[in-house]
Amino acid sequence: MNKEVRWKQRFQNLKKSYEFLKEGLSLSSPDRFQEAGIIQSFEFTFELSWKTLKDFLEGKGSSISFARDVIKEAFAARLIKDGHLWIEMLEQRNALSHTYDRKQANDALNLIKSRYFPAIQQVYQELEKRCLD
Repeated sequence: MNKEVRWKQRFQNLKKSYEFLKEGLSLSSPDRFQEAGIIQSFEFTFELSWKTLKDFLEGKGSSISFARDVIKEAFAARLIKDGHLWIEMLEQRNALSHTYDRKQANDALNLIKSRYFPAIQQVYQELEKRCLD
């Protein structure tokens, strides 16, 4: 399959995931099940984000496989504005899924809402522009 086509196909999945996360984060007072869903939505939106970046970079001739390397190369290509934050998200994604009490879930949601979602949004918007080109 053409690598240019592949990243655009993956971007369509990212778009759905991104919109779902955005909708979840717009809830004013989610219950504990909604909180868990928002956290999980962040996890798969993050995964789709770095994998879409990987596909995009491969379409430009890169041959990278691991998330950390994709993040570094995407930062160098100016697709990501804050490489350190993306590395932090990579390191925290597994810890965020273990939010079994309300305080941990609330802390995770605040982190996702205040720091991580804006970073994902920036990359989403950058890829969206390039998808339209």
